[in-house]
Order: sequence, then structure tokens, then C-alpha cells
Amino acid sequence: MTRTKRGYIAHRRRNKIRLLTSKFLGGNSRRTRSIIQQKLRALASSHRDRDRQKRNFRRLWVTRINASIRENLLSFNYNKLINHLYKRKVLINRKILAQIAILNQNCLYTISNNIQSTT
Repeated sequence: MTRTKRGYIAHRRRNKIRLLTSKFLGGNSRRTRSIIQQKLRALASSHRDRDRQKRNFRRLWVTRINASIRENLLSFNYNKLINHLYKRKVLINRKILAQIAILNQNCLYTISNNIQSTT
């Protein structure tokens, strides 16, 4: 019986998977079964952690704004500041407010005073 040679499709598929997991430690970068499992786990983790990262950054911005407001001894807290911003239809998101709070506290102080004086 003549020797049959296997095709290249399975090798090509495994090599594609190996390229994604080449930096993993130990057998997780060499064994095909564990490569497939680790790839699925890594993709699921990255998807989950993208949402978690957005959540964490929003928490950080809120904390920075609130700390800056309390440091300036304004008459209201973060909740009231955001409420007044929405009432006055001032379109500044929390990321920009946090940057203003860190870099230029006088600007945040004037924004809050203008909002408070008009309401």
C-alpha cells in the first residue's frame, strides 16, 4: 500500500491558533488542546475586562471631581454639581471635568460658581 500524505489544512489551522498564543507560558503555547482552551479564555477575559475598564475609569473620574469639589469647600457635592450641569444644559462629560479638576481647579471653581449663581 502506498503512503498517503496528509493535507496542509489542519497544519495551517493549528499554526493560526499558535500565532495567537505564542506568548503564553509553558504548554499553553505548544499543545494544541490547551492552546484552544487558553485562546477562548483569553478572548472572553479581554471582552469582559473592556467593560470593566470603562466602569473603573468612570469611578476614577467621579472620585477626582468629588475630591476637588470638597477641597475647594464649595457649598455642594458631586451629585448636586452634576444635577446643576444637566439643568443648565452644560455639555461637559466627567472625563473632561476630572481633567479640569486636576489641572486647573480655578476653572472648575468658576464653573461651579456660575452654575450656582444662576440657579
